Amino acid sequence: MKLTVNGVERSFETPPLTPLLRVLREELGITSPKAGCQQGGCGSCTILVDGAPRRACLLPVAALDGAEITTLEGLGSPEALSPIQTAFHEHYAAQCGFCTSGMVLAAHGYLEGGGTPERESIQMALAGHVCRCTGYVKIIDAVAAAAGGEIQATQRWLPQPGDEAPVEIPGAPA
Repeated sequence: MKLTVNGVERSFETPPLTPLLRVLREELGITSPKAGCQQGGCGSCTILVDGAPRRACLLPVAALDGAEITTLEGLGSPEALSPIQTAFHEHYAAQCGFCTSGMVLAAHGYLEGGGTPERESIQMALAGHVCRCTGYVKIIDAVAAAAGGEIQATQRWLPQPGDEAPVEIPGAPA
């Protein structure tokens, strides 16, 4: 069986009913899809299969032969974030981070499918994704900003050596 995972073709001899989540995490070491409820209800294991969001915990690898799988690692890198990753960063749309990769991939699928900045549409697209930290407001704000074209891919957002500004604390001795 063959899968293309984040642009790299891989061959597997995994038993056919093995969940994709197990293959990604244990065989490939890709840890962004999380093992939450493992029943498809929380969304933390969401990945893209041929561009569409799917729950990796529910997908037997046999059903995916020849498919293209994208995880969070395949969307961008710290040096070149995708627009939705940039939106999550700029809108502080993540708290603990457990659900974040699933939310980002579901939102990416929504945007790629022509998603609009309408909050109700975003809520429908992210229905079934559980986040216990944020209350969803900042997540929806981030997706709306990306859908509305307010956010572009970021080429370099991490500080580089020499970028440090001096820290001045008022009232501190010089």
